[in-house]
Amino acid sequence: MPRFGGRQIKHASNMEHHLRMSNTSDIGKKGITAVKWCTAGAGAKYLLHFCSQIVLARLLGPENYGLFAIGMIVLTFGQFFASFGFAWGLVQSQRLRQEDIRFVFTAQLISGALVAAVVYLIAPAVAAYFNEPRVASIVRWLSIACVVHALTSPATNLLKRKMDFRTVSIIEISSYGIGYLGVGIPLACWGAGVWSLVAAWLTQALGALVFSLLRSPYSFKPLFWYDGAPAQLNIGFTVFATNISNWLLNNMDRILLGRFANAHAVGLYVVGYNLATTPAMLIASAQPAFLAAGARIQSEPERLRRAYLSVIATVWVLVAPLFVVLATVAPELVSLLYGTAWESSGMVLSIIALSMPAHLTFGVSTPILWNTGCKRYEVVLQLPILLLAAIAFYSLSSQGIVMVAAVAAAVLVARAAVITVKACRQLNIRVGDLAPSIMRGSAMIVLAAAGSLAGAELGRLASPTTAGAFFGGAVAGCSALVMAALFAPQLLGASVIEMLGRFNTAIPAALSRSR
Repeated sequence: MPRFGGRQIKHASNMEHHLRMSNTSDIGKKGITAVKWCTAGAGAKYLLHFCSQIVLARLLGPENYGLFAIGMIVLTFGQFFASFGFAWGLVQSQRLRQEDIRFVFTAQLISGALVAAVVYLIAPAVAAYFNEPRVASIVRWLSIACVVHALTSPATNLLKRKMDFRTVSIIEISSYGIGYLGVGIPLACWGAGVWSLVAAWLTQALGALVFSLLRSPYSFKPLFWYDGAPAQLNIGFTVFATNISNWLLNNMDRILLGRFANAHAVGLYVVGYNLATTPAMLIASAQPAFLAAGARIQSEPERLRRAYLSVIATVWVLVAPLFVVLATVAPELVSLLYGTAWESSGMVLSIIALSMPAHLTFGVSTPILWNTGCKRYEVVLQLPILLLAAIAFYSLSSQGIVMVAAVAAAVLVARAAVITVKACRQLNIRVGDLAPSIMRGSAMIVLAAAGSLAGAELGRLASPTTAGAFFGGAVAGCSALVMAALFAPQLLGASVIEMLGRFNTAIPAALSRSR
């Protein structure tokens, strides 16, 4: 009997080990699938956004874009209050009950309705602050989105909890296409001005709500309190504080530029800024998948450590050089896409593009804090930066959009530095662990810059037009990176090649044959 019992215990232990390994493997596969869908969905949305915004910018001009951008400052701020971060608890909770969903829905509905009413009422004060009477009616219409966003969040986060990013991506693409291609552009062609952007945004928001509820319905039965409410409130307050801090850091430039300049300047700044950040958002779209997967393996710090180092290496070695190419040809790109009326946006694009690798590093570092019990540090560590940024923006906003862009880029770099250091400490990552990626990234950046600058000069010699410099710089810069990867794959490093292989198994083999 003792022998048989020992075998039973051993068998049970082996079964537990196999189940744990199977679960770990399953999470890993789901994580990679989720990242693929996040990236593919963001890519499709980026293409739609890129094309539609070029058309709308040419039709509407900088002033209309500036008016809408001012309205969006208030809307995004209101949406943080409207959702209050409650819905994110649906992703973070280890065990989910129906009561959790009902309480989150109730809290979201109440906060969303209250915030929408407040935003509607303060619209005249917002218009007075920006010295722009037309902003009042824009803010009032956009207040509707506070309720819509609050009701969409539970369904979206339930899909993210299941790591069903395929559905999330399809919903985002569909709603964006309907809003901007189906409503925004036709209205702009008919002369609706800034209202074409307002209508497009509201249509997109309503479409996302309807599609999300169809794919992930939840109970509308209210629940005002239950035993799990304190935990949900704790997560909600933490997310809310984090979102407000990030909102201030991300929008302070527009708030003060709109105050000291005008809607035209805001429009020029926003287009250049968005043109730089949209590709970054495409890459950062994998953050929700990274965070959702990380929530499943919170008790496995070594796996988080390896994954983090691989992602950081990919950003620094592979992505950073591409933004250097973008920064080099930025003025020519803006002139080609938007026309001469938007030329001032070129320098904004160039400056912000150079800070995007830091922005992406920040984006992949914050999930580490959330998944290692340090989620409050995202706010705490950024408070000094928030204070310094407020002083810098207030002092320099009157000096034009290029100076504002320089301050914004410095703020992005500072935020990335403090959050990345904390994430590395949480995962016991030392400078020596990061040194290979830093050196490889630096080498690739030098190659990209040299190739792009040389190509742009050759392009100007071959053709006096803007197109010659742009295509010469872009092609030469990207070609330098491709040639380096093919003929010196060691510059990429094993972790980057492995990361690429997770998305396409043919890449490592191709790089191996090229040695």
